[in-house]
Amino acid sequence: MNASPAGTTQDAAAAVRERFAAHRLAWGDADAYGRSFTEDADYITFYGGRLTGREGVVEGHRGLFAGVLAGSRLWAEITGLAFLAPDVALVHARGAVLKGRRTRPGRRALSVQTYVLVREPDGDWRIRAFHNTRHRPRTEAMSAALARWAPKAH
Repeated sequence: MNASPAGTTQDAAAAVRERFAAHRLAWGDADAYGRSFTEDADYITFYGGRLTGREGVVEGHRGLFAGVLAGSRLWAEITGLAFLAPDVALVHARGAVLKGRRTRPGRRALSVQTYVLVREPDGDWRIRAFHNTRHRPRTEAMSAALARWAPKAH
């Protein structure tokens, strides 16, 4: 996915990728992690919970980073980047939380993620919406198989 309307530049794509990398590296620090988001952000967790606003994202992660996710790292990679408008980017990614000595996610820990980033008036790109869903390879394979049996449009 590399579609982009006229007027978007490689500079904008690089800035979105920089924000994505900074976001990943901020994992573990609730305040730094929250700075990746807009004030009115929407964040859907892998189990379907919803955090609203930058402050909701910060507070939703503060206890996790001090508790069960202490010392963890975020693994993430962009799988698609498209500009819906010059100041709106759609990013598809894969991600997972790594614990201990892991350097790659286990199969059961992998998530499929959707980010909507916006360029704010200060020129910085921030995450306006985030949706995280656990990747289920069997479900994906079954959906692909069913799609092959669907009637063809004429």
